[in-house]
Amino acid sequence: MFRLAAFLGLAGLAAATAVIVWSGWGLVLQALEQAGWGIVWVALFHCVPLVVSSAGWRVLVSGKRPSLLQFTYFMWVRAAVNNLMPVARIGGEIACVRLMTASGMRKSTAIAVTVVELTLSIAAVFLFVALGVLLFALRVSDKNFVTQLAWGLAFSAPLLLALAAVQKIGFFGLMSRLFRVMFRDKWATSASDAARLDRAVATVYRRKGKVLICALLQFIAWGLGSVEIWLALKFLGHPLPMAEAVMIEALIEGSASAAFAIPGALGVQEAGFLVFGGMLGLPHETAAALAVIRRCRDLICYAPGLIAWQAHEGKRLMRS
Repeated sequence: MFRLAAFLGLAGLAAATAVIVWSGWGLVLQALEQAGWGIVWVALFHCVPLVVSSAGWRVLVSGKRPSLLQFTYFMWVRAAVNNLMPVARIGGEIACVRLMTASGMRKSTAIAVTVVELTLSIAAVFLFVALGVLLFALRVSDKNFVTQLAWGLAFSAPLLLALAAVQKIGFFGLMSRLFRVMFRDKWATSASDAARLDRAVATVYRRKGKVLICALLQFIAWGLGSVEIWLALKFLGHPLPMAEAVMIEALIEGSASAAFAIPGALGVQEAGFLVFGGMLGLPHETAAALAVIRRCRDLICYAPGLIAWQAHEGKRLMRS
């Protein structure tokens, strides 16, 4: 699995490099030079949706819970692992559950709120992408391309419904029964743990008010990513209306979600900026520079997160 992820990552890196070279390496560098310190400001603004998303996640925990600052740290590490490491965007959840239990949360609670928050985040990004496709349909004249986007969105809807249905049935119990068939008695001792996790997930979903607040905050967090696009284009000297920034952000997130198996959606994200930006009137070099700014944002924001996570794990190892 790791070899496949590494291969896809290298292939994506080659594709991303090809996109930038094709757009005109020198012109892209000139655009980035014009943006200057604006690249750093765009990266720093990313802290805003990160905090909003963390607040939504924290809402799901009842009773005594870690502070918003701690949850922001959990989200920071989680996003850093998912965006910078070849883990198919799920390794960050495992890392943050470890951090949450180390902070004093029960393991079943940590896993349950993470599963529910992840599901609500997927639902929120689906609605955000749907909004972007709708705005895009009203803006561009290529109806065939818009139809293809709409069909892609329609095909992903059953997957979201299946995810919700599996959790209602009991995801962990279902996996436990499957593994028990595969490994027989070796898995029998984990059946009670699976049942406890399913009960914990069901308990979180029963708090409907908190679930709705979390979903709303996740949607707002995804929407705030559009402000990053708007700011980046402003610094690049090609400002667009906020509605068009929403279109670009939504379609890029949709493309990245579809390419979850490729580490960091390398290549797919760059091609998306070029295609969608070009259809909205952006020059190729500006769209490519926008893609580079998004990668710079990830490095500026998340590389320190990986370092902090490794330092934290190192301290735990030394104590043990």
